[in-house]
Amino acid sequence: MWRRWGFFRQFKLNVIQLARLRSEPDAIARGMALGIFIGFTPTFGVQMILAILFAFLLRQNKIAAFVGVWITNPFTAPLIYGLEYEVGRMLLGLPPLGINHFGRDLSWSLGMQVGEPLLLGSLVLGIPVAIIGYSLTARLIPSLRLWKIPRWPRRRE
Repeated sequence: MWRRWGFFRQFKLNVIQLARLRSEPDAIARGMALGIFIGFTPTFGVQMILAILFAFLLRQNKIAAFVGVWITNPFTAPLIYGLEYEVGRMLLGLPPLGINHFGRDLSWSLGMQVGEPLLLGSLVLGIPVAIIGYSLTARLIPSLRLWKIPRWPRRRE
């Protein structure tokens, strides 16, 4: 039954793509770290475009950067962005926003009250997570290449 869920299938396909890249594990890990860092930034609809652009400009692995951005997916984005906001808010010493702030018209000042802590929190959390992602990817790629990944059986209709 879990094979029918698109999320698990996409995850498996991403792992297969990483394992089959013909680059050094260090190069793949650098691309993955770049993608993870960009995934942690509050660039909501353009993260994949930014990851490919920066991977091209910095001459990093584009596929690994593309895969790394998927750290923020519909399941993890609320947790990641909420944590980033709280970390940034605490570092800036701002009071928490109440629900009544969102009932009014959305304005530039409200955007700044949310955006500044979110941006600071994304930098504070994104850098260490990208470093952890680099080290994990660099160590896992050689073992993934040895692992024989079976194909899923096709459904007979």
